[in-house]
Amino acid sequence: MTELLGAILPYITTILLFASIYAVFALGLNLEWGFTGLINFGHVAFFAIGAYTTVLLNISGCPLIISVIAGVALAGFFGFLLGIPTLRLREDYLAIVTIGFSEVVRSILLNEEWLTRGPFGVHGFDRPFQDAVPYQHYNTFLLILFVAILAIVYFALERLIQSPWGRVLKSIREDETVPSALGKNVFSYKLQSLIIGSAIAGLAGTMLAFYITYINPCTFKPIETFYAWIIVILGGTASNKGTIVGAIILWAFFSGTKFIDRIVPVPFESHQMGAFRMIVIGLLLMLLMMYKPEGIFGRKEELALSD
Repeated sequence: MTELLGAILPYITTILLFASIYAVFALGLNLEWGFTGLINFGHVAFFAIGAYTTVLLNISGCPLIISVIAGVALAGFFGFLLGIPTLRLREDYLAIVTIGFSEVVRSILLNEEWLTRGPFGVHGFDRPFQDAVPYQHYNTFLLILFVAILAIVYFALERLIQSPWGRVLKSIREDETVPSALGKNVFSYKLQSLIIGSAIAGLAGTMLAFYITYINPCTFKPIETFYAWIIVILGGTASNKGTIVGAIILWAFFSGTKFIDRIVPVPFESHQMGAFRMIVIGLLLMLLMMYKPEGIFGRKEELALSD
């Protein structure tokens, strides 16, 4: 029993580590989309900016805490730069611009080897308290740290959303002409939402770098953005609690379907199992959306595209 527990605990820790990272990542998107109605298909760009800024500054000799703050701040700053020309566009144009921006960022990371080491990636950077925590217990320590960060982000966003500022965001999502008629600067509120959501994504990128200890441009493909969208929709639009639960469920799906060939005999080679797993995950999500389109903790009136 002890041996079985010793084998299972590291596996569960890994699932929870990824779930906590992607929960923070998706909380940023939930602020932008769920509460403000901004369609951001380039969320992964800020994920990458936060991770690369942190590790490159640290490798250059900058203290770790300063590197993390710089990574989060720079992700928010790029959200500001992107928001100025795009937030006046229609929603569909905003979606196209943001996904284009994410590909521009990934191309820079891939080709500017003098800065990012290109396809070779970056490793050898410091991690929090790596000298103080024994190696065999480091993942457990990271899990505690990441859960604490997730809790701070969650409660901070809950306070913001329940404040008058958050109520303005919801009114913008429903019909921005109403807050505009009441004298609210709609563009400014949208910009603030994008900046905060981008900074949160940058923080998640830093967390990912600390866990996997190596990053390269392939770590930040467009599919990462759509993982965040799946998490938000799965847990429930405009529900921060649902976003956290959605992240846990998604990573449980990803991990659990690795063993599907041991439960159900499937006529696939080992190299085809990855695609089959994605099909299974897609079908499970489709079934959930068919019977509960608002998500697990969502409410139908909170659906940003509802009539």
